[in-house]
Amino acid sequence: MDPLELLAHPVRLRIVHLMRGGQLLTASELCARIHEVSKATVYRHLELLAAGGVLEVADERRVRGAVERRYRLCQERATLTPETVASLTPDDHRRAFAVAMTVLLTEFNAYLDQEHAAPADDLVGYRQHAVWLSDAELHALIGDLRSVIAPRLANGPASDRSRYLLSPILFPVAEPPAGRE
Repeated sequence: MDPLELLAHPVRLRIVHLMRGGQLLTASELCARIHEVSKATVYRHLELLAAGGVLEVADERRVRGAVERRYRLCQERATLTPETVASLTPDDHRRAFAVAMTVLLTEFNAYLDQEHAAPADDLVGYRQHAVWLSDAELHALIGDLRSVIAPRLANGPASDRSRYLLSPILFPVAEPPAGRE
C-alpha cells in the first residue's frame, strides 16, 4: 500500500495522531479513544498501519492468556515525503484534504462532546486569515511557522501537558475575475 493510501483514511489518520509524541498504546486503549468506531475496524486499521511500517510493536505482555501488544509510531513512515507530495495528482490532493478535514471535524466534535470541554478556557482557535504574500514572504512565513512548531513536535506526554491538534492549512485563494474585487 502506498504511503498516501495508507495515511489518507480517517481512522488510520486518527490512530497516527493518537500515537504521536512517543505514545505507546495497545489496541484496547486505541479502541477506547476512538469509541465511535467499532473495535473490529480499529483493529483492522491498526494491522494495516503495522504492516505498512507506520507502527511497530514496542513490547508484548500476557494478559489473561492473550498477548497484548503496545505499539509505537515510526515517525519517518507517518509522513509523506516531499517527493510523494510532488507526485500527487489534483484528485490525490482532494482526497487527502477531505480525509484531513474529516479527521479534524471528528476530533473537534469528540472534544466538544467531553463533559469538561471549555473552548474559551482551552484557547480553542479556528480563525482564517487571508493574506497577500510575495513568493519570498510566503517562504519566510512557512519557515517561521516551522521554526515555531517543529521543536514542539518532539514533546512527549507529561503531567503538565495536554495534547492539542494543530492543523495549519495554507493554499492560494482563486483570484477574482478581472474588474471584480
